[in-house]
Amino acid sequence: MRKFLVVVDSTPECMNALRFAARRAAKTGGGVTMLYVIAPEEFQHWVGVAEVMRHEKREEAEARLGALADEVRALAGVMPEFAIREGAAAEEVLAHIGDDPEIGVLVLGADEQGEGPGPLVASLVGKRGGKMPIPVTVVPGAMTLAEIDKVC
Repeated sequence: MRKFLVVVDSTPECMNALRFAARRAAKTGGGVTMLYVIAPEEFQHWVGVAEVMRHEKREEAEARLGALADEVRALAGVMPEFAIREGAAAEEVLAHIGDDPEIGVLVLGADEQGEGPGPLVASLVGKRGGKMPIPVTVVPGAMTLAEIDKVC
C-alpha cells in the first residue's frame, strides 16, 4: 500500500496538505501517515526541566495527531498512522521516509502568507528537490477545501 506522508503542525497550510493526502489516499486505495516533528530544546541547563519540557511537547504532539485522526478517517476511510520524531524537521522527514518504504508521496502545505512557501517546503523542495527519494506534492495555502477536493 502506498502511503501519503503529511507533516503535522499547527499551521493552516498543514490542514490543506492533510486534506489533499486523505482525499488522494481514498481515491488510490492508499494510506496516510501523519508525522509530527518536535524541535529539540535549546534549554539544556537542568536535565529535569528539559525532560519535563520534552514530555509536555510529546503530549502536545499526541493530542494534535489524535485530534486530526477522525478528520482523516472521515475523508479517506482509513485510520492514519502516527509518527513522532525529535530533531530538525527536514532531516526527520527524510529519516522517516528512509525508515518506511511504503511511503510513496510527501505532501506539504505552502504558506499563503509571507515571502515564500515556508521553511520546510523551501528546504525539502528548494534545496533538495532533485535529490528527494520520493515525489513531493506542495498544496498551495490559498486553495480552498472545495478546490482541493476538485483536484483530488
